[in-house]
Amino acid sequence: MNDWNIQARARACQACGRAFADKEGFHTLLFEQRSGFERLDVCGGCWEEQHRHGATDRKGFVSHWQGVYAVPPAAPPEPIQRDSAESLLRRITELNDPAWQPAAFILAVMLERKRILKTREQWRQGAKRTFVYELSRTGEVFTIPDPDLHLDQLAAVQRDVAELLERGLPEPAAPTEEPFVPEMSPAEIAAGIGEPRAAAAPAP
Repeated sequence: MNDWNIQARARACQACGRAFADKEGFHTLLFEQRSGFERLDVCGGCWEEQHRHGATDRKGFVSHWQGVYAVPPAAPPEPIQRDSAESLLRRITELNDPAWQPAAFILAVMLERKRILKTREQWRQGAKRTFVYELSRTGEVFTIPDPDLHLDQLAAVQRDVAELLERGLPEPAAPTEEPFVPEMSPAEIAAGIGEPRAAAAPAP
């Protein structure tokens, strides 16, 4: 299951299709599906008529919260040399590589302390704890599992995050080309065995 889906806030009610107005209140429902987490944003009217009663009883229900819609700001220019903590977290979650899970968790905690991310929910499944974070500026939702770092691991992960912020994620290795292997050996080529034969004369 993909725990790191990035789901942005919808620009229109996902029940009636009406576009949200600036500073309009809305409701968000989060469900866990087989393919990952599904976010549903609905206006106040649809919440009262369709979802207020029984939404929390739906299969896979995880969380519900209220928000105020804000017209998305113009996208900032992409950083050229350094990644911000926000853009780095987004890139790591898009990779969905478990090797980066500790770094994603540390970045989320950093952004929460700066009040850039808000914790919307946390829950446990067995020994595993998962956090639901929302990016206030865009409404994007990140579902990030707690890697359960021990104290002796924390310093090393923090150093890794500092290096990622300074240098960015490593570029994936370019695929290596397979060496060309001729179908005939050099000796066969030199002897002319590989040259095409003349077509046989048709039988009388």
